[in-house]
Amino acid sequence: MEPRPDVGNKPRIDGRWHFYSGIMCSMIGIMHIDATDRLILALLEENARMPTAELARRAGLSRTTVQSRIERLERGGAIAGYAVVMGAAARDAIRAHVMITLAPRHVSSVEDALRRFPEIRELHAVSGQVDMIAVVGAQTTEAINDAIDRIGMLEGVDRTTSAIVLATRVMRQGPTTVATPRHRTR
Repeated sequence: MEPRPDVGNKPRIDGRWHFYSGIMCSMIGIMHIDATDRLILALLEENARMPTAELARRAGLSRTTVQSRIERLERGGAIAGYAVVMGAAARDAIRAHVMITLAPRHVSSVEDALRRFPEIRELHAVSGQVDMIAVVGAQTTEAINDAIDRIGMLEGVDRTTSAIVLATRVMRQGPTTVATPRHRTR
């Protein structure tokens, strides 16, 4: 490994290493996201179409600062794109979480089969007593039941347990630590 120069307080790039606020990151590795970046991300998550001037006003920053931070977040991969968040009229009427227990050595084949289910909105490999959790969405309970039955019939699936989502109390995307807005002093 290359020797590292001293870490300073100013951002600078030195060879393959990036030093920022005393944190060293590989140029192809982790990106430093500070409280201001988190605030900008939270505001964009609230409304990805918010004009830069409004973002700047709400963050207490200049427009150019906000624009350069957004560009840096995009280049660094913290912002992967901008998407439509579907409203209630376009979402599935019913969702279920299906916990799936697999027979040994069937993870790949079951995963491949589950990828072809149009009702599966998310598929997670998890630790614990089950191996996977599928989030299934449809317009009727009959369609949910049919999807769960088809999942259970797959070769390599030992057992399924399902839970219908009655209400979503919190739904978040983005950073786990969201900054609070700055209070401007006048």
